[in-house]
Amino acid sequence: MNTIQQELLAVGRRTIAAEQEALKTMEMSLGEEFISAVEIILGCRGKLIVTGMGKSGHIACKIAATLASTGTPSFFLHPAEAFHGDLGMISKEDVVLALSYSGETDEILKIIPFIHENGNKLIAMTGKPQSSLARNADVHLDIMVREEACILHLAPTSSTTAQLAMGDALATTLMHARKFTAMDFARLHPGGSLGRRLLMTVGHVMRKDDLPVVAADCTATEMIHRISKGGLGLIVIVEDGRVKGIVTDGDVRRAMERYRADFFGIHAIDIATLNPKTIAAERKLIEAEKCMSQYKINSLLVTSPDGQLEGVIQLYDIKL
Repeated sequence: MNTIQQELLAVGRRTIAAEQEALKTMEMSLGEEFISAVEIILGCRGKLIVTGMGKSGHIACKIAATLASTGTPSFFLHPAEAFHGDLGMISKEDVVLALSYSGETDEILKIIPFIHENGNKLIAMTGKPQSSLARNADVHLDIMVREEACILHLAPTSSTTAQLAMGDALATTLMHARKFTAMDFARLHPGGSLGRRLLMTVGHVMRKDDLPVVAADCTATEMIHRISKGGLGLIVIVEDGRVKGIVTDGDVRRAMERYRADFFGIHAIDIATLNPKTIAAERKLIEAEKCMSQYKINSLLVTSPDGQLEGVIQLYDIKL
């Protein structure tokens, strides 16, 4: 690494260190005002309206999105648009969370009279406890930083990191207070991977057509053919309508090494895993995933209560 590269790396590290220091200071100063803010939001019968201008506005958007996805109904309101008609979005049951590091952002100060007249609680998040916004709020969340991480100490860097962390702290604390569960999260994220695994059942995604079913006396040649044709990397031994065993492509390879010249004289039952792991079609995908992880397998047979084969589910089906 040459001198210029070392210098660039040092700047990057100083930036991260400055923001870490800002977060540590904020962590140690968190106290009663934070609890008051949480209690106000918990008692809110409407929505939490989050507002901010410029860089603070971008952070406010993210905070509103995080809150909305974790059990606190919330949306972002642009303060400039609010002053030109969008104040109608704020109902009397709502609480307003306003972000402004200086606490003197004109667009936000202009809507304070409406907030007071409308009877809304106002939570301010600023770095200036004596600012106009802080003094006119019901609760003030202090996000003061010693300096911005920017090399000119001008661009919002440490301060926006502090805003984001404070928003996350509110969201996670509210989740704890509401006893917000993974299932609650899934209901709000049905299109996400976690939502899919928590809400969808094995029956929704299992393979159920043209299953590679064989008899116990299936020959080695036929095993290879059926595994290849089935596309699942396995065959299922079924007798009298019930699952008796399973043979995977790995079982076949290991049998080839073990039996060598005698390999083509064996039958499926000779190398099968008897009483393989099964799961019911109505079980959730996340349960199937946990079972596969526990037993270090990639496939589960889906069976009815009386042991009839209904399908096959593989780890790939869950991860889609």
